Amino acid sequence: MDALTSSLVRSPIVPSRTSDNGSGSMFLTASGPGFTRSGSSRLQLRLRVCPKSLQNASARSSRSLQSLTTTAKTRRSFVVRASSASNDASSGSSPKPIAPLQLQSPAGQFLSQILVSHPHLVPAAVEQQLEQLQTDRDSQGQNKDSASVPGTDIVLYRRIAELKENERRRTLEEILYALVVQKFMEANVSLVPSVSPSSDPSGRVDTWPTKVEKLERLHSPEMYEMIHNHLALILGSRMGDLNSVAQISKLRVGQVYAASVMYGYFLKRVDQRFQLEKTMKILPGGSDESKTSVEQAEGTATYQAAVSSHPEVGAFAGGVSAKGFGSEIKPSRLRSYVMSFDAETLQRYATIRSREAVGIIEKHTEALFGKPEIVITPEGTVDSSKDEQIKISFGGMKRLVLEAVTFGSFLWDVESHVDARYHFVLN
Repeated sequence: MDALTSSLVRSPIVPSRTSDNGSGSMFLTASGPGFTRSGSSRLQLRLRVCPKSLQNASARSSRSLQSLTTTAKTRRSFVVRASSASNDASSGSSPKPIAPLQLQSPAGQFLSQILVSHPHLVPAAVEQQLEQLQTDRDSQGQNKDSASVPGTDIVLYRRIAELKENERRRTLEEILYALVVQKFMEANVSLVPSVSPSSDPSGRVDTWPTKVEKLERLHSPEMYEMIHNHLALILGSRMGDLNSVAQISKLRVGQVYAASVMYGYFLKRVDQRFQLEKTMKILPGGSDESKTSVEQAEGTATYQAAVSSHPEVGAFAGGVSAKGFGSEIKPSRLRSYVMSFDAETLQRYATIRSREAVGIIEKHTEALFGKPEIVITPEGTVDSSKDEQIKISFGGMKRLVLEAVTFGSFLWDVESHVDARYHFVLN
């Protein structure tokens, strides 16, 4: 295993079987200052909101929507795109959810309404919500500096501050999620709904539209080369037989999906730097289009070694041989560029930067595939006998992986956008 593979295996974008830890959570890890282990064992703090507060929040949301709508009418650059969901809402029927994760905070519910009825107003609404978050954070910071808290009340004071901080973090997560969903809507690609038992006679769960071509066009050519290789790693020899149906553990599909989200986040982060250096003509010499047979062999060996470090991916691929993978993996300029990184740089780029982004990946994957029931045997291993089995075609799996990679790519974009206005990413 070469240095690139070893670094990626150690990095947080690589899932593992043992990361479940018997907790029933979604197998995500992150490293860096300020990170804590994610899982079902983590304490989630929620504020109790009285009915009067909910009424006030609803009234503020209505006024904000009216203000945003008025602003949009005065700006000719806006184009109102009515969605079928908004038509359903106006006709009195229950609209279909536009994303598997339902937002819960007052700000998240407000953004959900705008996503359905006025998606073009989401950026302006987000700006308002970020301004409010910044005001709340500044106010709390001033109170912390100026207020003299009696010794008997210091514990309560800290508890209240902690609750407010957790509420702001949840609101920020849902703002990021709403922006990701909006980017899918702009691309005219609907997110896959929650995976549930299908009414299809064959029992397949992948009854959603493919949208493969649209998803592929959302990435740079160099990035898509890497995505194609990622698909080859997961699907193996079934890349050319997408109509075949496999019965597989829903938990394993969820693991592949979450790993692909994190891979897309990593790829977009690297590709952004690659495109900048390409424009400035300062790419390292090993990243040009001429590749020797030795470099091609190294790239193939990297993916072959990665199979052994991704047990859930290798099992899904059906135990494809190294020879089979070698026929699918293609040379990539972006791969050569990544292989030129030193270990420290690679580790930094392979890290999810914020706890909010980790939370979004976890919650979105759980909304898609449900919370798995993890059973630990007396020997300390995971009992897979109770894993729910689903039927899915390899074409449906390709659609899931492409969506997941795109989700991670969009998540990097919106995280950077929001951090420029409301700093929350830990350096």
